[in-house]
Amino acid sequence: EEHRRVYGCLIHIDIINDKIWIQYDGTEYGVANELTDVGIPKYDIVLAFHTPFMRQYSDFAVG
Repeated sequence: EEHRRVYGCLIHIDIINDKIWIQYDGTEYGVANELTDVGIPKYDIVLAFHTPFMRQYSDFAVG
């Protein structure tokens, strides 16, 4: 009997230049929402899964 490990990443976050870069968010509620709920300001959060062009239209940091 062969055993195989299956691995999946639910979220991917980096800290770059004192900002939280959300590279991938596979959660239902959203990591950015969780972070703002605990008091982290939107200007310290980058939605890196969006292109820089699209980021300018959000309330979050561009990067």
